[in-house]
Amino acid sequence: MTAKELVTDGIIPLKTSDTGRMALSWMEDLRLLHLPIVNAEVFLGLISEVDIFSNNNFDEPVGNMELSLPNAYVLATDHIFDVLRLMHEQKLSLVPVVDEDLKYLGSITMQKLIESLSEAYSFNEPGSVIVLEMSANDFVLSTLARIFEDNDTKIISLFLRVDNESTRLEVNLKTNRIETGPLLQALNRFNYNVLGVYSNNPDADDLRERFEAFMKYMNI
Repeated sequence: MTAKELVTDGIIPLKTSDTGRMALSWMEDLRLLHLPIVNAEVFLGLISEVDIFSNNNFDEPVGNMELSLPNAYVLATDHIFDVLRLMHEQKLSLVPVVDEDLKYLGSITMQKLIESLSEAYSFNEPGSVIVLEMSANDFVLSTLARIFEDNDTKIISLFLRVDNESTRLEVNLKTNRIETGPLLQALNRFNYNVLGVYSNNPDADDLRERFEAFMKYMNI
C-alpha cells in the first residue's frame, strides 16, 4: 500500500498569505497540530501549532514564519511503513504527500493511517493474536509457519517488537482461528514462550482497540 492510496479528503492546505490566526482556527476545527503550506500546488513545508505560537504574531502570514518541519513529507510512491515511520519520528498529526516535483497531492491523517493498517494487515478479520517471546537467533518464520499449519492454523499477519537492550524479540502473530488450544500445546512442546493470547470476534472491536492503543503507545 502506497502513500498515494492513503490520502485523506478534506484537508485544505494553507496559502502563504493565510495568517497564523486562521491556521490555528483550522487546526482546532480539524483537531490537528499541523497543516501543510502550498503555493501554486507546490508544497513549501509543514507548519505546526508550536511554530505559530513561537512567532508571537498571529496576524502575520504563515509564509513569513520560520518552519520547524520544512521537509516533513512522503512521496506518493512511498510505502505505508514510510508514512508510519515519519509520523512516529516527527510526532506528526498528519503527513503531506507529494510527487517527485514536490507537487502537493494531499495529506494522510493519523486516523486514516490507523484504519488503513487495520484493513491491510487483517486486524478486522476474525481470529486470534498469539504473542511469543524468543531470542532473535531462534526466530525462523518457516518453522513457526509449519507448526501453525500442522495445527490447521494460518498466519495472516506478523509484527515484531525488538528489545534494543537485549537480543529478545516479541513476535505478534495474527491467525485465522479463534480456537487456539491445540496450537498452544504444540508451541509449548517446541519450548516457545507464549506471552499472551488474544481472540477477537467478527466485529474485531477488541483487537481494533488494542491496535489503536499500540499506535498511541508509539507516541504517534
